[in-house]
Amino acid sequence: MQQQLDHWFARQHPSTPSARTGDTRTPYQKDKARILHSAAFRRLQAKTQVMYIGMHDFPRTRLTHSLEASQIGSGLVIHFQHHQPALAKQLQLSEALIESLCLAHDIGHPPYGHGGEIALNYMMRNHGNFEGNGQTFRIVTRLEAYTEDVGMNLCRRTLLGLLKYPVLMQQVQRLQSPADVSDFRHLPTRDWLPAKALYHDDESAFNWVLAPLSDDDKMALQQLAEQPSPKQHGKSRFKSVDAAIMELADDIAYGVHDLEDAIVVGLITRELWMAEMYDFLSELDSELSGFSATALTDQLFSPQHYQRKRAIGNLVNRLVTSARLEPNDLQFESPLLQYKTCLGQTEQRLLDQLKSFIFRFVIRKPEMQVQEFKGQQVVMEIFDAFAVDPLRLLPVNTQQRYLTEQRRQEEDGTGNPYRIIADYLSGMTDAYAARLHQEMFSVNSPLRINS
Repeated sequence: MQQQLDHWFARQHPSTPSARTGDTRTPYQKDKARILHSAAFRRLQAKTQVMYIGMHDFPRTRLTHSLEASQIGSGLVIHFQHHQPALAKQLQLSEALIESLCLAHDIGHPPYGHGGEIALNYMMRNHGNFEGNGQTFRIVTRLEAYTEDVGMNLCRRTLLGLLKYPVLMQQVQRLQSPADVSDFRHLPTRDWLPAKALYHDDESAFNWVLAPLSDDDKMALQQLAEQPSPKQHGKSRFKSVDAAIMELADDIAYGVHDLEDAIVVGLITRELWMAEMYDFLSELDSELSGFSATALTDQLFSPQHYQRKRAIGNLVNRLVTSARLEPNDLQFESPLLQYKTCLGQTEQRLLDQLKSFIFRFVIRKPEMQVQEFKGQQVVMEIFDAFAVDPLRLLPVNTQQRYLTEQRRQEEDGTGNPYRIIADYLSGMTDAYAARLHQEMFSVNSPLRINS
């Protein structure tokens, strides 16, 4: 077992940085610190989660969402350790590890939420595409300035846990690309949703993460649940148990905590809740012990804020305490791949309904979509300008990275200079992208001279 752990504790640069005298932290605690102190993590405080920043005084940003997911992930680990102790011990489940995954899971998302993601995917359509989870992997394995060339230099099991979709883009990309548009404002966004996958540019890091696995496990891990077709992308089927716990924590944070935000700002009213959710919730009264649709509704829409907090906490607790680790349908040699997370059947229906409700009545609300459309245009127009004249408009350090990729492209075809533009743009906060767009395209924007 110790030999297996040594494989998963390994880092791409084992000697970087030099050992610090007296440092008794576990590898996962060190990874958590690297993520917390990274620039990519700090930028999440100014990136949209569901509500656009500025819509109210205390928005949930991607940073606060990640903190909430981390707390839920830690709770799931503790729950498994108490209710499935032998399995939790066999899998060496770690609170610090799951907290690290939850803290890092969104750092690859660009400004303006999924609008920015679609925009970058369109602009990168001929250069390897763009996807937020793939960008997260790229940041932690290459871009973040903790080391010279391997990003945060996280341990192998942490990187495995960040692979929500452990396949490469070419494995799942739809077989027929939609037509280009003549004007960005005409972009049909649903046609340009990205495939969930890693970039070909980062294949060597992906291969390093999977190196301890047997050939059979590597092949099985990359099986697809759905094959790509001319109309839709394929979908990966499996992930590690750590990634499954992280994904469940993320789903609970999205379905429950984002509901709270929507109620606070009035996007979800009691009338809408009663019309769209109450009948479904009433059906659960007889299925869930101690559950009451009426009591939940009264608490969520109570003028007393502590009542709403109590309702949100109770929902999270009900979901977390129903979770179990179950074997995957396929037999894997590695225990890290053999197990998945499952909620109780009724609790899963509850979470699915909450997520669907948030999507239909918050995310797809016209007021939200207007903001997403605006951000989408900002991202595409900036990218277009950079692509036309990168060595004039990109910052000096980014120009150097662009030139390096350009030389590699000319020498052996392995470079991808457009990926450097996507890296730079995706790292921007919402406000920075808006300000840069104004400076580049508005005649009324004052000229700034940087010393």
